[in-house]
Amino acid sequence: MKITLPGKAATFQASQRAQAERERARLGVEARSWYRISNSASADEAEVMLYDEVGGWFGATADEFIADLRGITAPNIRLRVNSPGGSVFEGIAIANALRSHSANVTVQVDGIAASIASVIAMSGDRIEMAPNSMLMIHDASGVCMGNAADMEEMAELLDLISDNIADAYASRAGGTRDEWRARMRAETWYLPEDAVDAGLADEAITTPKAGTPAAEPDETEPEPEMARAWDLAAYGYTGPRPAEPKPEAGLTEDIRSLIGEEIAAQLRAAVNPPAEDTATVEPTAAAEEPAPELEARSDEPEPEAPAAEPVDEWAAAVAHLTQDDTDDWSALVNNLIEPDTSSSAATA
Repeated sequence: MKITLPGKAATFQASQRAQAERERARLGVEARSWYRISNSASADEAEVMLYDEVGGWFGATADEFIADLRGITAPNIRLRVNSPGGSVFEGIAIANALRSHSANVTVQVDGIAASIASVIAMSGDRIEMAPNSMLMIHDASGVCMGNAADMEEMAELLDLISDNIADAYASRAGGTRDEWRARMRAETWYLPEDAVDAGLADEAITTPKAGTPAAEPDETEPEPEMARAWDLAAYGYTGPRPAEPKPEAGLTEDIRSLIGEEIAAQLRAAVNPPAEDTATVEPTAAAEEPAPELEARSDEPEPEAPAAEPVDEWAAAVAHLTQDDTDDWSALVNNLIEPDTSSSAATA
């Protein structure tokens, strides 16, 4: 489809261009180019960069763009867009020129396609949204100076332009003019997936680039080792030492070689002292000499000596603590508490 201009658009566009030329002459600047076209006779696809404001007081006009566009002979055109918009009429002229070109046009939104730049994007045979790019639509706006009649005429013109732009979105994505005008009045922004869902784009591009197949992993190649041990041979390390046998618990024969046989014997004696023979009692001198009567009666068996009581070492050690010592204080006061017999007899 072609976007048609309102009846007064030509006059309005001519006045805008005249004002732009006067302003550039006053400032002493030249119109800058807001696009770039790369065309090669041997290339299958020509690249057109639209990376600035469209037209405007300091931008080039659609006439120059269309003249350069006619020079493209490649069968395919890739129009890369990163523009905030600009002049409505310059943008409509560019969109119609792209639709009229014989090449297959693919529009790629690299950053933003806002305002009239989104209308230019609708001219592509295919529209692609690069990762994280955005597309924005809104109502047309303009500047007017004059009386009330001029203001009313400007309001009518802006409303007509907005309806015309809404038809461009509806023609591409479906829906009605009123539905798109409602979205334009709300100034709607679209992320890549949202633009695809709304019908304003055909694809949200993801990496890797379109046309570059992703390399498939080679299943025959072994997976690399994720963790490798450090090579410590340069530092003299030859590996872990063999584990030494643990010594047996307790006293072993090896200690005798360290402290000697004599000291080892003393240690054993100290740990395990010999048991004392408490039943052996030294005979007294009287027992050693036999009585005469016993010798005379040698035919009679000797009486067995009574067994000596075992010695209680602990009792012998504490015997002095349990003796009933004489109470010196009692001896001193004994004469005071005992009755005196001599005194008793005198009083009787």
